[in-house]
Amino acid sequence: MKVLGSKLKEVLYAVLPITVLVLILNFTLAPLDSSLIISFIIGAVLIIVGLSIFLFGVDIGITPIGKTMGKTIAKTNKIWIVVAAGLLLGFVISIAEPDLHILARQVELVTSGLISKTSIVLVVSIGIGTLIALGLVRIVFNIPLFKVLSVLYFIILVLAFFTSPEFLAISFDASGATTGALTVPFILALALGISTLKKDSKASEKDSFGLVAIASTGAIIAVMIMNIIAKTNELSGSLEQHKSGSTSILEHYLQEVPLIAQEITLALLPILIIFLVFQKISFKMSIKAVRKIMTGILFTFIGLVLFLIGVNAGFMEVGTAIGHSIASLDNKSYIVIIAFVLGVVTILAEPAVHVLTHQIEDVTSGYVRRKIVMISLCIGVGIAVTLSILRILIPDLHLWHYLLPGYIIAIAMTYFVPKLFVGIAFDSGGVASGPMTATFILAFVQGAAEAIEGANVLKDGFGMIALVALTPLITLQVVGLVFKLKSRKGGELRDVQ
Repeated sequence: MKVLGSKLKEVLYAVLPITVLVLILNFTLAPLDSSLIISFIIGAVLIIVGLSIFLFGVDIGITPIGKTMGKTIAKTNKIWIVVAAGLLLGFVISIAEPDLHILARQVELVTSGLISKTSIVLVVSIGIGTLIALGLVRIVFNIPLFKVLSVLYFIILVLAFFTSPEFLAISFDASGATTGALTVPFILALALGISTLKKDSKASEKDSFGLVAIASTGAIIAVMIMNIIAKTNELSGSLEQHKSGSTSILEHYLQEVPLIAQEITLALLPILIIFLVFQKISFKMSIKAVRKIMTGILFTFIGLVLFLIGVNAGFMEVGTAIGHSIASLDNKSYIVIIAFVLGVVTILAEPAVHVLTHQIEDVTSGYVRRKIVMISLCIGVGIAVTLSILRILIPDLHLWHYLLPGYIIAIAMTYFVPKLFVGIAFDSGGVASGPMTATFILAFVQGAAEAIEGANVLKDGFGMIALVALTPLITLQVVGLVFKLKSRKGGELRDVQ
């Protein structure tokens, strides 16, 4: 109860800023329907309770499974087992990631079913599984992360020339959405489990990070290849009009329960089955340890269901309404300023961000404090959402104008930034774009795109998650450079290289 209480306190501080900001906007620039505000407040309560329970469940359930799985795979010393396990676990975890389903559903709705939800989910999951297998091989063979990322992003650059603008945005958005609330804790624990078996403690520390980064490139490459093979014609889309208040607020929430419960069951069932199979043939944990993990999975289930019900039923409509309302104002500076502030406060409520920042602090024994990582992420994501709005306001600005120089800078920095920070930065890029970003902020940006004349919801509304995944790569590597300079200046004993 004490641990759960501390999680609740942490989440309360994280979610309150965005709740207060929305309420302030409601009474000033963007008055909302009373039913929307009541629904939003109920959603905020569910998010706070759900996220607290989820983080507690991850600590005692998902993380131990991932660590034990990683150690078991590494102990086999057989590369084919590492590759096969990476492919299977990557596909199973990704295909069940709630964030990916949220994004795929939005793509299907905006394109009126031309790009089906199933096709996006399957293609992305194949890409993620393939790249997780590659990432695990990298850890086993001590291949430097920056070299692997350089090759992968060069492949992405080449493929980008043959990819349509709509699919360019969707592919990078899929990358961010895949590394969400469920996938990240498992991938981080898997990497940690394999890397902890290394005798070199510094190599172990560095290799604990980077697997999320490698996995997320799989989504980009897979969607781009799908577009090139399918030769999809130019697409356009519009935002679906929200349902009128014919259903009560309670009914609106209850309608979400079965769908979300089904999605989370599908998400956790493969993990549970794999754990029980491995427990029978390899793990051989005590009954007490198994019971604790099962309890953790149950808490993870309850927490994720409550969290996603709060996000889907309470936050998305409000995000679209605020984006549309503020973008409709004559003074466009309001939408730019609010975009930055929303980006800053939304990242605080991302579940995977809390998991990653705690692991960074634990693995580095407090050397890299979670507060520093969190501040860097807030600034990076604030800039990303602002750039997304500027892209809507300025027709001549295209997504690749940001992504091309952004990734060139990020990859170039990997060659002289401390290698520990390279893994942290690229993992942070993946986790920054979680369920809050994929729902509230994406809805906000799409609402703005719908309101601004000349903007295309499909081209301009998507691509925001891509920028949210990009900016932390630069901001956190800048933090790494600051640490490097400080360690030289102060004669720091610890070698972060």
